[in-house]
Amino acid sequence: MKKGVLILNNRVEDGEALMTRALLKRAGFDITTATSGKELDIRTFFGLQVRADTYLKNIEAKNYDFLVVPGGRYVSEIIDRSDEIQALIRAFDQEKKVIAAICAGPRFLGRAGVLDGKKFTAFTGSDQDAPKGIYKPKLKVVSDQNVITARGAGAIYEFVSEIVSSLTDRKQAKKLLSDILY
Repeated sequence: MKKGVLILNNRVEDGEALMTRALLKRAGFDITTATSGKELDIRTFFGLQVRADTYLKNIEAKNYDFLVVPGGRYVSEIIDRSDEIQALIRAFDQEKKVIAAICAGPRFLGRAGVLDGKKFTAFTGSDQDAPKGIYKPKLKVVSDQNVITARGAGAIYEFVSEIVSSLTDRKQAKKLLSDILY
């Protein structure tokens, strides 16, 4: 079973975090949610209270196969104040593990230098933090080496399908989409 970490912080985009988690669980993956906040209880952008499994500081890349970085308002609120998420991204990248980010989430990857020389997509304007990356704004999902990026909430199904495919195979990704009548 593949093991992944999904970041949850106050004001994370509901669908990008919770739907991504639900679909990955449906695909048979073990998902640990982690927050860089001071409390495990977080409130999503649309006001849902959710409890993260652990704190980001307790996560070691060596214990997981992949990392998921959802978007949401929290990105712009903490990207200039904390390097904790970028440090974890760098740790996953050093081990060549899959790093998947959606919407504004790729901003952290850009700041961490992980998008340098790689194709990526992100929410409009989020390319500002990856000046050395190759921005593909018209694509819903882009996969380049160990990095998967998606434009926004409208690409959740394709995003998760690409994660599943990269960690297993296309057959399992197609089965997931078929099982949910996509």
